[in-house]
Amino acid sequence: MTESLRQMWDYLSSDAAWSGRNGLVALTWAHIQISVVAMLIAGAVAVPGGIVMGHTRRGALVVMSIVNIGRAVPSFAIIALVLPFSLRYGFGLGFWPTIVALVLLGIPPIFTNTYTGVRDVPVEAVEAARGMGMRAGELVRRVEVPVAVPLIITGLRVSAVQVVATAALAPLVGYRNLGTPIVTGFTSPDKGPMLAGAIAVALLALVTDGLFVLAERVLVPWRRPAGRTDDATVIGEEAALAGT
Repeated sequence: MTESLRQMWDYLSSDAAWSGRNGLVALTWAHIQISVVAMLIAGAVAVPGGIVMGHTRRGALVVMSIVNIGRAVPSFAIIALVLPFSLRYGFGLGFWPTIVALVLLGIPPIFTNTYTGVRDVPVEAVEAARGMGMRAGELVRRVEVPVAVPLIITGLRVSAVQVVATAALAPLVGYRNLGTPIVTGFTSPDKGPMLAGAIAVALLALVTDGLFVLAERVLVPWRRPAGRTDDATVIGEEAALAGT
């Protein structure tokens, strides 16, 4: 272990660790890119789907069973299955096969939390809004989604951390990111780059988690420890003000 730490220090002290296409800066940027694209696609699919299912309360069991395939099947197996089709249809190595696996991994937490958040909106708030004449679209936009926002953000947070961590598999199919020094380090006597890459992935996951914590504090101010207010009361008051 001491030798590995020394090798990591030597690696981090060299120019190769920070410059060029194999440097940590370039690899980190590539890691962020693939993670962001995967999260954008997963969110675009899971959030609207969860809102619709939570509002209608129909077909959720079937849909949840389908989206949970991303959890049941290992991400590397998905990458291996998608890779031949990606090559055949001209999408190439690395990026898109990994994107498919990351999207399937990222959808379940987002969908489940969105569906649960919308479904569990207090009945009193929903009935009050309907009594004020709100139609389905207004009810979703002004009552159900605002109450569900904390759970939606939590789903995005869990999904993002999983995606960032799992994106390290991408070098196995040719996409260079922070997983590259980890993968190559298994067959190299110099474990410094591998250890540095592993720590970089862990730090990036922690930063991602922290950004979503900050986003929740900004977007959901009533969940702050000081002056916390019951969600249903806040929504009821907003609905009352909207009707005056």
